[in-house]
Amino acid sequence: MAGGDLRYQFRTGGEYVDVHILGWIGLAAIILTLIAIDIVGHVRTPHEPTMKEAAIWSVAYIAMALVFSGIVWFVWGGGFAQQYLSGYITEKALSIDNLFVFVIMMSSFKVPRKYQQEVLLAGIVIALILRLIFILAGAALINNFSWVFYFFGAWLLWTAFSQAREGVEEPDDEDEEYRPSGFVKLVARVIPMTDGFVGGKVIHRHAGRTMITPMMLCIIAIGTADVMFAVDSIPAIYSLTIEPFLVFSANAFSLLGLRQLYFLIDGLLDRLVYLHYGLAVILGFIGFKLIVHALHTNELWFINGGKKWETIPEASVKVSLAVIVTTITVTVIASVLKSRADVRRAEVSS
Repeated sequence: MAGGDLRYQFRTGGEYVDVHILGWIGLAAIILTLIAIDIVGHVRTPHEPTMKEAAIWSVAYIAMALVFSGIVWFVWGGGFAQQYLSGYITEKALSIDNLFVFVIMMSSFKVPRKYQQEVLLAGIVIALILRLIFILAGAALINNFSWVFYFFGAWLLWTAFSQAREGVEEPDDEDEEYRPSGFVKLVARVIPMTDGFVGGKVIHRHAGRTMITPMMLCIIAIGTADVMFAVDSIPAIYSLTIEPFLVFSANAFSLLGLRQLYFLIDGLLDRLVYLHYGLAVILGFIGFKLIVHALHTNELWFINGGKKWETIPEASVKVSLAVIVTTITVTVIASVLKSRADVRRAEVSS
């Protein structure tokens, strides 16, 4: 690769393909355009989205993500497109878990409904920036230390166990309370804050003093809270593709559609009673897949004498995609049937 040729090289289907710097610029342009559309078309005029509006825009964002996969397929081939789709679907499924926390945060900060779109969009932009940093750091680790897949795999297996346990345990009232992070507490302690919301302002100046509002604090909380989710989702998607371009594009499209999804399924989250089990299956499968990949590229002297161990075959992208889609489908259908059965039992008992 020439020193002046700004290309990013990745491997798919055993062949190497170049992603020119224009590919990254194009992706950035798409993301910035979508953010601008959200600001001009939705956030600039504070309002509470209707279910119809949220549904239309949720479908639109999913359609955009699928169109992007078509572009990927046309430019770089089917293997690359399958990796992207697998990553996007995984990130979309894991992002639903984010919504539980977002709902609690909005309630704890008592954000007026008509300003929640603004808070979510600003928080998502912060999350995008933080995730880009995480993704690039992860790529650097993977390129220089292949053993990091062991760590990623073990972490996801533990996360899968935690998700399954969370589904079994009875909900505790304390779990429904938002606990601000140390960073949020520090900001609130150091910077003067208004007593309540001042319209849609994040900064308010009064009597010669500049103060932040609770809206600013909520935006910071949502943006930084995503770091917790990135710790799970970034290793997960790296099991499906090790290409930063794919990883970031899948994360970007899943996050950008999160605001509409929040208003679409807010209030319906409790009906996804088997969500934790579905996420546990996906994370467990991906964690196992990462460990198998680590064994195939093993360089640790205390594992198989430092030699590669390829007895267990690696799951292909098609198999991974099938497992993820099937798990999500079964989880949603089972949750809907369970919720309907509970409603019928409640009606009979009353």
